[in-house]
Amino acid sequence: MANILRYNPADDAFDDLFRGFFMRPVRFEGQPEVQIKIDVSEDDKAYTVHAEIPGVKKEDIHVTIDGNQVAISAEIKHEKEVKEGEKMLRSERYYGKVSRAFTLCQDVDEAAAQAKYNNGVLELRLPKQIAAKAKRLNVE
Repeated sequence: MANILRYNPADDAFDDLFRGFFMRPVRFEGQPEVQIKIDVSEDDKAYTVHAEIPGVKKEDIHVTIDGNQVAISAEIKHEKEVKEGEKMLRSERYYGKVSRAFTLCQDVDEAAAQAKYNNGVLELRLPKQIAAKAKRLNVE
């Protein structure tokens, strides 16, 4: 007769191995986790987003706005210079792409949106789309 065991997916080491491998980039021990950290605030007229993306050139940052969805992506390129006769003992620099997407409560006026990048912080000013007021029609 077979024993009945309760299945707990958190205990499945095989599942954990593939969940980490396919869902997020492989990260080696000692390598920093690359992540875009954001703060979002709002007032009556606009959303303000501050995103930390250190060590990236502003030409390598891309922002996409589609209605109330905002996506930020950046390509990180750390050039390493090894001089003749030098031996690299440890390197914690990395290459790759990072991205972050989020949804706001209200649509954004894409034409009036602004972006500034200074000292590793991307600042987005995203004006809210003015909602069309309901119009009452007279029935003839």
